[in-house]
Amino acid sequence: MVIDIREVTWLREDKQILRQVNWQVQDGEHWCLVGQNGSGKTSLLNIICGYIWPTKGSVTVLGQRYGQVDLRDMRKSIGWVSSSLMSQLHENETAERVVLSGREATIGLYTKPAEEDIERAYTLLEQFGCGHLRDAAYRTLSQGERQKVLIARALMASPRLLILDEPCTGLDLLAREQLLSMIAQIAEQPDGPTLLYVTHHIEEILPCFTHTLLLKKGQVEKAGRTREVLTKEELSRFFEVPLDIREGQGRIWVSLQER
Repeated sequence: MVIDIREVTWLREDKQILRQVNWQVQDGEHWCLVGQNGSGKTSLLNIICGYIWPTKGSVTVLGQRYGQVDLRDMRKSIGWVSSSLMSQLHENETAERVVLSGREATIGLYTKPAEEDIERAYTLLEQFGCGHLRDAAYRTLSQGERQKVLIARALMASPRLLILDEPCTGLDLLAREQLLSMIAQIAEQPDGPTLLYVTHHIEEILPCFTHTLLLKKGQVEKAGRTREVLTKEELSRFFEVPLDIREGQGRIWVSLQER
């Protein structure tokens, strides 16, 4: 089992952010985590990565029970791409050095990389169409290019779990679709990581995401196979407004129901 969260509750300053969350992710599944702002998505991710500790409940990731494992080693098996990470990076670093820093899951590069690591970093950049940017300063890259570099960084250590936290935020339509296509390619790799894609845009949920969890006000509203979760009835109840849905290219497109 990749993720096994049982009865997790998290309080912050006496406010209940997560309440009795149960969630199991099996090997071979790719999940979407859907929730509006303030639903507890980021808190749940921080618990999965071991950056915050639940007030109650148990957390097991990649077969390791938290509280019985060195989290610094665990994080090397978890790739995480988020806007908060983007803001922490040294903007004068080259794209290649940003990718190389993923080897040890550090902000910045503090050791001389081995030749095979340099080759792997360049291969990842090439895979995502960014090979020509290897010597470019991170601050000069477009938003879409930055996201691709961050995903390459997350893959540098060959993680078993890859978390993509709203990676399409701030991208135009073309850049978004290019990034989603790249994510679909990662999902198709037979030895690739389990994907956990976080969004509040239903249309970003690709066919490769076999399962979806709806998180609302710190609680699991619904979890299961994507086709069973992303129905007109479930989504209307989740967003508390009548919705219409249509399918296209294996994806669900949502709109407000006409009156």
